[in-house]
Amino acid sequence: METVRTLAQDARAWPFEEARKLLSRIGNETPEKGYVLFETGYGPSGLPHIGTFGEVVRTTMVRQAFTALSDIPSRLFAFSDDMDGLRSVPENVPNKEMLTEHLGKPLSAVPDPFGTHESFGYHNNSRLRDFLDTFGFEYEFQSATECYREGRFDATLLNLLANLDAVTQVILPTLGPERRATYCPFLPICPDTGVVLQIPAIAHDVDAGTVTFQRDDGTSLEVPVTGGHCKLQWKADWAMRWTALDVDYEMSGKDLIDSVRLSSRICKILGGRAPEGFTYELFLDDKGEKISKSKGNGLTVDEWLRYAPQESLQLYMFNSPRKAKRLFFDVIPRHVDDYLTFLGKFGDEEEDKRLENPAWHIHNGTPPEEEGHVTFGLLLNLASACNTDDKSVLWGFISRYAPEATPESAPILDRLVEHSIHYYQDFVKPEKTYRAPDDRERAALEDLAAKLEAMEQGTEASEIQNQVYEVGKDHGFENLRDWFKALYETLLGREQGPRMGSFIALYGVQETLALIRRVLAGEDISQG
Repeated sequence: METVRTLAQDARAWPFEEARKLLSRIGNETPEKGYVLFETGYGPSGLPHIGTFGEVVRTTMVRQAFTALSDIPSRLFAFSDDMDGLRSVPENVPNKEMLTEHLGKPLSAVPDPFGTHESFGYHNNSRLRDFLDTFGFEYEFQSATECYREGRFDATLLNLLANLDAVTQVILPTLGPERRATYCPFLPICPDTGVVLQIPAIAHDVDAGTVTFQRDDGTSLEVPVTGGHCKLQWKADWAMRWTALDVDYEMSGKDLIDSVRLSSRICKILGGRAPEGFTYELFLDDKGEKISKSKGNGLTVDEWLRYAPQESLQLYMFNSPRKAKRLFFDVIPRHVDDYLTFLGKFGDEEEDKRLENPAWHIHNGTPPEEEGHVTFGLLLNLASACNTDDKSVLWGFISRYAPEATPESAPILDRLVEHSIHYYQDFVKPEKTYRAPDDRERAALEDLAAKLEAMEQGTEASEIQNQVYEVGKDHGFENLRDWFKALYETLLGREQGPRMGSFIALYGVQETLALIRRVLAGEDISQG
């Protein structure tokens, strides 16, 4: 452990850089509260999404790096803003009419349309916890409603009330003229309807700890700021929470840069210190547009996990977090194979290199030891050549190629086989377009068939690859990419494909030979 700790002082991987920044913040000493607090935030108006996963996994990676660097205790709060008012009825829920009757109420006070929990907010909180538990994250769940009602925020809320004018002056320049005229950081919970009211404040009493608001009918409403009778508008709320909980670290997206600055100023007014932070870039869809929950133009966690293991998604989150990246189905295969590459290299690397390896951060320093045997790209092409959704068919080829591998001894590979079938059926198969070879390609294929027929059993993939190269050269393919493209389009129905030597070794020399003969005979091989 001491070796890791020593090496971690100079490790360049971004989680270590962030952890060292955090250690500097606390002067390498345990804070007065007894631990360092990491926080992630969650709006429970809908189900957890891929951004939620990204923020928690990245924060967890920083926390792991922090633990490698020091013995200072740490905690991670997954904080739910479940006291926010329900602004609109989601599309993907039952009992929409019932929800309409409760618009404006805190999510924790809105009945659960699914009928399984005390409230809609608590239903989604439960989904969040289930979601985080699925991935094995270590965290502590925190509810805004409970914090407000149980008095955990009371002292800081009274502090904010005492500094109301200063806090308000920070926020007003960011508002339009109409909203500026009536703005107050405090929002009262109507004692009659339970709705979070957006009404102007007309007075406040620091000694009494109250704010007086003017209702739409002209009457006044005096409400304590403590005990859950009020909630703060979110920018002030964020700063209040940082102060009340003494948050040390929280990352956020690029779209919240201005909000972070503003909330940090409020935090300072309250006598707190804004947490260290990390600004990550946003995800883009296949058209390069920002992914939005409301648009539904991105990729969900469930969709990614249908086609690839969660470790590949963690790798996606680890890579270049400050760079805007496309998040679409076509990025999945590369991240699977990159993960396998990093996992395969880990065991042979020097200790300092291991700390830079994403596998260290994905697996908290102890990646599993399992030979990759077959890349995901090869599995996709095997599924394509076999045109099958039967795992056992693919395993039949794999067992011949790598006899030591079984579903039991190679669980990672077994999962990849299943993922590859799903990906092939949903994305590869619908796009397969075979074409007939032209005269030069036909002659080259006939030559390749002759070489395969003469090939000894058990020929290595590298030697097969050399033979394929030689055929391309012999038939005048100046750019060998054109030769390989021809192989992919005529044999696999794809514009891109694997190293042919590796594919032939996996699929089988005789099977490849049979495939070539069918193409030369003019057969329709699109159906298998």
